[in-house]
Amino acid sequence: MAVLQVTSKQFKEKQKLFFDMADSGKQIVIKRGGKQAYTLTPVNDDDMYFTPEMTEKIKHSLQQAKEGKVTGVASIEELHNLLDSL
Repeated sequence: MAVLQVTSKQFKEKQKLFFDMADSGKQIVIKRGGKQAYTLTPVNDDDMYFTPEMTEKIKHSLQQAKEGKVTGVASIEELHNLLDSL
């Protein structure tokens, strides 16, 4: 698949065209000056992004669960007690 490279000025002038092209699967790269480039990618409802910090917290939590370092809650009363203790 060919990649279409456009300048930020071209993108600004014809945004709808480039959004429509990205929606149809075309890869669009927007060059800003001579130093930086960006890709135009549609975001779906299923897409979810995590920061590196959030990814590390998730990995840490998964490791704690594997080690059994979890608190089980079997009733609403236990849940309320747990939340009150935080």
